[in-house]
Amino acid sequence: MGLRKLSSGVFMLSALDYDRRLFDSLIPLPDGTTYNSYLITGSEKTALIDTVDPKFSAFLLGSLPEKLDYIVSNHAEQDHSGAIPLLLEKFPDAKIICTELAKPMLISLLHIDEGRFVTVKDNEQLSLGDKTLTFISLPWSHWPETMATYLNEDKILFSCDLFGSHLATTRIYADGAVYEPAKRYYAEIMMPFAKFIKAHLSKLRNFDIKLIAPSHGQIYNNPDFIFNAYDDWLGNPKNSVVVLYVSMHGSVKKMVDALVDSLASNGINVRQFNLAKSDIGKIAIALVDALTIVVATPTVRNMPHPNVIYALSIANIIVPKAKYLAVLNSYGWSNTTTIAAIKNSVPNLNIDLLGIVGCKGQPTEKELGAVKDLAEEINKKHTAVFSDKAN
Repeated sequence: MGLRKLSSGVFMLSALDYDRRLFDSLIPLPDGTTYNSYLITGSEKTALIDTVDPKFSAFLLGSLPEKLDYIVSNHAEQDHSGAIPLLLEKFPDAKIICTELAKPMLISLLHIDEGRFVTVKDNEQLSLGDKTLTFISLPWSHWPETMATYLNEDKILFSCDLFGSHLATTRIYADGAVYEPAKRYYAEIMMPFAKFIKAHLSKLRNFDIKLIAPSHGQIYNNPDFIFNAYDDWLGNPKNSVVVLYVSMHGSVKKMVDALVDSLASNGINVRQFNLAKSDIGKIAIALVDALTIVVATPTVRNMPHPNVIYALSIANIIVPKAKYLAVLNSYGWSNTTTIAAIKNSVPNLNIDLLGIVGCKGQPTEKELGAVKDLAEEINKKHTAVFSDKAN
């Protein structure tokens, strides 16, 4: 898409990547993604807010005017900064505006000459003539050098990764369809830094914001929509259990079915994921709200199933706010190292182990009864948490 006008002298350049299905060789992109760059033409100077993924550099260069004074780099990661070297060749007098922490990162990542930089501090301003940019430091959203840029006269917040969504669409403005992609984006990218993000929301609410323009996804012409969504996602866990399971010969699935039936009968929302076929992004979304995580796995050569280890490693990276953990396990001769491996896979989570139910081979009635007892223990913990909130 070429230049699309947002307001007088302010334009969006959105590179649509419909076919990309994996980000950072890790994050699934079922809806593709976008790389958004924003051109601001003031009465005296012109600035570009962020660039695009390097493979879309030709699109970006072909859409810009003949003169560019500033390239504002809100974040050094290459999907935002990758086109900067080519821009500097085309615009030899342009300066890069970034935070002090971003400068050495950009030099390391892109081999840019040190003389091309101007570093800015929190709340520092830059005049483009009849338009003024205010730079807002937002460290750890999601790298330490990140900032946002606010256009004072037009009340537009260029928020970089914050409030983003991986969604390839020609629509400029967000509608209800953006909710799940935005929640997926939050879960996978922002949730590990929740305590910083919460503080950043308070800081940003001091600005009069008409539009939020992130570097991925659509623009929010109703900022309260995404602010309120983030408030919800950053808030307390809900009455929800996420069950992560793999079943090789049906024994684990029997225990999972018994557990889910018991939990559901007590009004607990249960999301279960067969790790042999589930989208890790869907799991991340569910973990945003979960109070309890249940891991159900067969023992494979004295260890949890590899898919379980992978899912737990992702959970340990994104750091959901779940408080409780329970384990279901089937085994042939021993499960001691399996249980230890599960516990050791999530050191970043502040989580209490509520119980373990193991079965040698297929579960007996006694073991299925123990599963129901575990479900009752989970229910008691949930009841206590939500009774306290009600009071």
